[in-house]
This record gives sequence, C-alpha cells and structure tokens, in this order.
Amino acid sequence: MRVQAVLAHPLPDSFAAAVHRTAMTALRRAGHEVTETDLYAEGFEPALTAAERAAYFDADYDATAVEALVRRLRASQGLVLTYPHWWFDTPAILKGWFDRVWAPGVAFRHDRAGGRIEPLLKDLRKVAVLTSFGSPWWLAELYMRNPARRILKAGVLTACAPRARVDYLALYDMDRTTAEKRAQHLARVEDAMRAF
Repeated sequence: MRVQAVLAHPLPDSFAAAVHRTAMTALRRAGHEVTETDLYAEGFEPALTAAERAAYFDADYDATAVEALVRRLRASQGLVLTYPHWWFDTPAILKGWFDRVWAPGVAFRHDRAGGRIEPLLKDLRKVAVLTSFGSPWWLAELYMRNPARRILKAGVLTACAPRARVDYLALYDMDRTTAEKRAQHLARVEDAMRAF
C-alpha cells in the first residue's frame, strides 16, 4: 500500500517524532511504500492565503502553491497522522494542511446546487492517527469528547474519503507519563503499523 506518514510537531527530538519514526520503520518492514511528510521540517505554511480563500468556490481552484503536497495526498492509499493534541485539538500546522491541501478539486468537489460535497479521495482506504494528550483519558474522552477525532472522522473523512477506515491510537496523560509507558506505547505503535 502507498502510505503517507505525516508528522506535525516542531521538535525532531519529541516523543511525537519518535512515534513517527517507529511507525515509518514498521510500515516499511511490513512492505508498504512510505512517503514522509514532516510539515515543520518542510517549512509548510499553514495559513490559507487570501487568494486561496477568494477562489475556494471557483470551478478551477488553484492549488499550485501546495502542488507537491497535493500529489502526495492523491497518491496515498493510506495515511498515518502523528501529532500531539494541544488544547484538545490538532496543531495549527496540521489544521492548515487540511485547509490548504484537502482543497476543492483535490479532496472534494462542491455541489453547485448547495447539496453535499462530492468526495474525491476514493483511493484513500485507511487512516491511522497516532497521537498524545497531556490530559488523562477521562478528561480528553469523557469531558471534552475528543473534538479533533470527531471532526476528522465525521467531518473531513466522511466528506472526502468515506471509504477510509480510521484507527486511533493515543497516549493519554503525556505530561505525567513514564519512560516505561512511552516504551509500551511505541510497541503498540509498531504492532499497529505492522497490521496496517
């Protein structure tokens, strides 16, 4: 499977980066063709430009400013998204990747009559989210109801890649975790990527 592994963390020595490296290694060992997208290392600009927003509903939306990322997305049969939750949401750079790369004519097509949008990522079959929360499980899941996961699954993927299955692997209470728990989580990541 052609898998794009997307990292959204600014520090190369972060735990998120270690999760990303573990995932890429396990995916390659399992025989997948892996393309790495490190949004910070690539200098990705997450803010939707004025020109992009003004043309958002044009029939010929121009995504040339992010063309390399568009090509990677279109080629992807699987996605592995690695990021921490900050304030119970994705980092701004990852939200910007969705805003700018999952654009009209790339990830979806507008229904001119005002109905549902038409999904265009029909080859995207599997998405894995590898993430962490500073908060304990009960706060992220019971109290906050994990808004980023709900938006990704029920909003973005349902609209753009409705056939994609989503797996979600999170390490909670990261701010108080131990080296042993981090090692156990990396082992779970490796197992999940072997079965991807």
